[in-house]
Amino acid sequence: MKGLIALAALTALSGCASMMKAPEPATPWTHWVCDSKAEIYWKYVDAAQKEVDVRLNQSEQVFRLQAAPGASGALYSNGVLAFDNKGSEGLVYWDATNDLIGRGCKAQ
Repeated sequence: MKGLIALAALTALSGCASMMKAPEPATPWTHWVCDSKAEIYWKYVDAAQKEVDVRLNQSEQVFRLQAAPGASGALYSNGVLAFDNKGSEGLVYWDATNDLIGRGCKAQ
């Protein structure tokens, strides 16, 4: 009976240990400034670069954008906001209204 209790306790503890994995390191935000002086903070969400998180200016609101077909570079959109990343430069605009927020966005 004691062996059964010990086995049950060991199983329970090993289950808890697997739930307590160390969190993966947070990906730092890339900060770009556009010709309009708009500030863009962005980072890849996944290693495959199929999604990005984008913040505008000093806002804490995060837009999750998915990769979309684009002419050149990598275009990400969620139907509201669009971010066109062409390597070390890009542009961002409101997708729903096609209003430009900034172009020539790049690290300062």
